[in-house]
Amino acid sequence: MPTLLRSIISGHLGQIILILAGIIVAVYLGLNPSPTTTNPLDLVSDTMAAAAAVKFLTVPSVSKHTATVIFVHGLGDTGHGWKPVADMFRADPALAHVKWILPHSPIRSVKANMGMEMPSWFDIYSFGFDTDEDEMGMLQSARLINQLITTEVESGTDPSRIVLGGFSQGATMSLLTGLTGERKLAGIAVLSGWLPLRQKFKAMSSQHASSIPVFWGHGSIDPLVKFQFCKDSSDFLVKSLGIPLLTNTNEFKGLTYNIYDGMGHTTNQRELDDLKTWITKAIPEDVRPST
Repeated sequence: MPTLLRSIISGHLGQIILILAGIIVAVYLGLNPSPTTTNPLDLVSDTMAAAAAVKFLTVPSVSKHTATVIFVHGLGDTGHGWKPVADMFRADPALAHVKWILPHSPIRSVKANMGMEMPSWFDIYSFGFDTDEDEMGMLQSARLINQLITTEVESGTDPSRIVLGGFSQGATMSLLTGLTGERKLAGIAVLSGWLPLRQKFKAMSSQHASSIPVFWGHGSIDPLVKFQFCKDSSDFLVKSLGIPLLTNTNEFKGLTYNIYDGMGHTTNQRELDDLKTWITKAIPEDVRPST
């Protein structure tokens, strides 16, 4: 296995059994609803709001910083697991202006995994598709990720120069955070993910959700987040949220939908190359004349 992909899967945690056990849980994640709410942050308590900010790894830009990618890891991983990708992308002159922020999820007990503690953006209650989702945990993590976006904006980076993305559980958090947030981002990248809280997501989505570009990549033989999850989720973006499906590769808007034959619950060089091309279009080098 190439070093890059091995790094992504292991996350440098050195706890292979724990990670694999946690990742296996993802196959049982459904898209089943919880009671409706119109505001994704209404259920977050004052105690959660006062919690410490999420920890993260920063990979600085090579040249002058004019854009940022916030990339969210999956279950059992940390931000370190995706640093090799950030390093690879920033080596491309077309992305030398991009800073990467790689957050680390809280450590929490995962009920469906015998209560074992591991890095996880939200809890998983039970095996099987007929299960509730940890809405509170999702909303808490969405708030933490949104704090990173707020910090970038307050530091001078316009939301139109910020891409939010993630892998698996992190991709799910990117959809929830990016499509329900108050700011219109440059784009959202979804690798091997699924849409959470599907029956209430439309009511939660922001007024500009339909105009945010989305990159979606998924393996055709993913045994964990199965292809049907991908299909149902991407169909929801198009049919329920009104995000247009991109048909002209010369344009950059709507949903860029990519299925990779023979790929499981991981990434490969084809997907990473496609993602890099997409990010280059989403946050191109700032060519405005200096003053």
